[in-house]
Amino acid sequence: MSESRSVRAAAFQFDVRRGDVAANLAAVERGLSAAAGRGVELVVLPEMWPTSFVADGDPREWQRETDAALARVQELSRELGLVVAGSAFGSHGAAGLEPGPGATLERGAPLEPGGPRAPRNRLTVFARGERVLVYDKLHLFSPTAEAESFSAGDALPPTVATHLGKLAGVVCYDLRFGMALRAPFLDGAEILVVPAQWPATRAGHFRALVCGRAAELQAFVVAANRTGTDLVGRRRLELAFAGNSLIAGPDGGVLAEGRGQDGLVEAGLDLAAVRALRRSVPVRDDERRDVYGPRS
Repeated sequence: MSESRSVRAAAFQFDVRRGDVAANLAAVERGLSAAAGRGVELVVLPEMWPTSFVADGDPREWQRETDAALARVQELSRELGLVVAGSAFGSHGAAGLEPGPGATLERGAPLEPGGPRAPRNRLTVFARGERVLVYDKLHLFSPTAEAESFSAGDALPPTVATHLGKLAGVVCYDLRFGMALRAPFLDGAEILVVPAQWPATRAGHFRALVCGRAAELQAFVVAANRTGTDLVGRRRLELAFAGNSLIAGPDGGVLAEGRGQDGLVEAGLDLAAVRALRRSVPVRDDERRDVYGPRS
């Protein structure tokens, strides 16, 4: 992004209904339409927004329903001129090598929960209808036994150039692992998107990590956290969610924060501020990679 202008961004937080793809898609359709009407250009959805963390049923069927929901969001991204990010079921395999939304799943070895071919918790970003970024969640949350239903990703988060700026993303628990965010930092990401289902009992951790990562990356962070209460994962752990979505600036300051209600949490992102901060505080130039390695 060469010109200097403000990007209007939003996290769309809502109560993701476990297993109710139709209701979740309807909520997202309303949210994206409202965002476009308000001049928003980037929308981040919560983690596993089409299905939440379903524990029952055939993963292939959930994948088919997810693919159809993603295809609809891809269509809306094109129609409304939006960049849309969120995580959902992703069929097993290297991120970026899977068929796009609506493709037929291969018939083969069963996708056993937690098995070697278990589905991924996959972040997908659509920019004006084009799928521009795919990333599989690296760190699976052990307290809810996420590894019993998903297989972990095996690649660092990529950074892509979009018409809004250089964008990267991670998923929820990944925020706790700074080593994974070295790649977006070194690649010059200007905006980090974070779909999440982060429980209210650790809301302070979420806020601290989002703001800290923004300061660390010298970039904007747009993190969407859901609302409501749910039984999560195969262990059926009951969790409440604060609807405390956050947009943080490259100095670590909070630009917008959700207060528990469903809806859009919005802020303007002045990407010139990213470049100015990186010039005045040249963290990347001052690193000691001779001591701790090129990608440590």
